[in-house]
Amino acid sequence: MSTPTTPSLAQSVWLVAEREIASKLRSKVFIISTLFMLAIALAGVIWGGFAAANPSKTPVAVTSQTAAVVSEMTNLDVTTADSADDAVALVKSKKADAAIVPDADSPVHVKIVARDAIPQELVAQLSVSPTVQLLNASPEDALLRYFVAIGFGVVFLMSASMFGSTIAQSVVEEKQTRVVEILISAIPVRALMAGKVIGNTILAMAQIVVLVAIAIVGLSVTGQNAVLAGLGGPMVWFAVFFLFGFVLLAALFAGAAAMVSRQEDIGSTTMPLTMLILAPYILVIIFNGNPVVVGVMSYIPFSAPVAMPLCLYLGTAQWWEPLLSLVILVATCVAAVLVGSKIYRNSLLRMGARVKLGEALKA
Repeated sequence: MSTPTTPSLAQSVWLVAEREIASKLRSKVFIISTLFMLAIALAGVIWGGFAAANPSKTPVAVTSQTAAVVSEMTNLDVTTADSADDAVALVKSKKADAAIVPDADSPVHVKIVARDAIPQELVAQLSVSPTVQLLNASPEDALLRYFVAIGFGVVFLMSASMFGSTIAQSVVEEKQTRVVEILISAIPVRALMAGKVIGNTILAMAQIVVLVAIAIVGLSVTGQNAVLAGLGGPMVWFAVFFLFGFVLLAALFAGAAAMVSRQEDIGSTTMPLTMLILAPYILVIIFNGNPVVVGVMSYIPFSAPVAMPLCLYLGTAQWWEPLLSLVILVATCVAAVLVGSKIYRNSLLRMGARVKLGEALKA
């Protein structure tokens, strides 16, 4: 009778990874949340396409004498009234946001009549301004830049927090039910942690790839080729940075979760990691128009997956900067894996009270 062979380290890692993937694919919550996120992404791309193809126009009332003033403005919905009084009446009845009527005392011979606020955009279009030349012209406007920042930030926040919490709950569940004692009697501890990280990384990257594919197809179908041309490279870099950024966080989540033995205590050790995920999302949205702040964030490992692709999209990064940022991220990722695995190994079999960080880091 032949004795069963002990699986190798690589086989052990893959067995755990398969178990993690299978358990998630059997989860209705995971499937529904993933489909919901993909649907939101698809709806956002389609909405952006329709909004770009059909920009909203400001309703403006004019008279026959002032119609020529706005004849070349394509972003206005112009209604020609019979008289200046009729044009003002349209504003009072909220059928128009403003009225442009004759005014002999004005330098431009017209005046704008509005209800309760100055229509700054319309005033700017009617004003005479000097020619402006930008040395570093950028085709992206502020609104598009804002949505790109939100897009990168939301994807990183949702995927990292979702799978990070999944790893933490899995670790604590195995400790709480004592299943971990059976597992490590058959496979090495490092294989157990590596399998969890790799399995969830595969699932997270699969989501990222599908999201990128949806964005590319959606932008192409809705005719947003200019946006796609500017986003193509940054989206690829985002996927690369997300891979190492997620492994970094996943290793730390596994180590932090191993320090407690109850599901109720997970938050006490993983809260700092959750803040590290949330901070880049908030900061990159607040400072998306500040190239200095975004540039600094692109070299910080925890914010680089969001900030560096945004820098590349805005054209503020040199060709070598994403490579240098990636090297820093990979080095930090290796360090995080070593620290996380040490905490995981030293805390996994310690039941009861929460293990202090100093004790977990001791050999």
